[in-house]
Amino acid sequence: MILSISGVVLLAIIVFLFFRKDGLKASHAVVCALFGFFLASTAIAPSIKAGTASLASLLGGIKF
Repeated sequence: MILSISGVVLLAIIVFLFFRKDGLKASHAVVCALFGFFLASTAIAPSIKAGTASLASLLGGIKF
């Protein structure tokens, strides 16, 4: 658990620096994918899934 959390934190910092410095390139996309896989294995993954489902439901209910 500690290893996956530290991996998530490290990859989050790397992704943030990639976006700030030069935009997202192909090699950066690989790091972002790894970040997603590591994040999915943490305890916060169900909360993220529920939050995004709630946001999608909220956005789906907006009438224009």
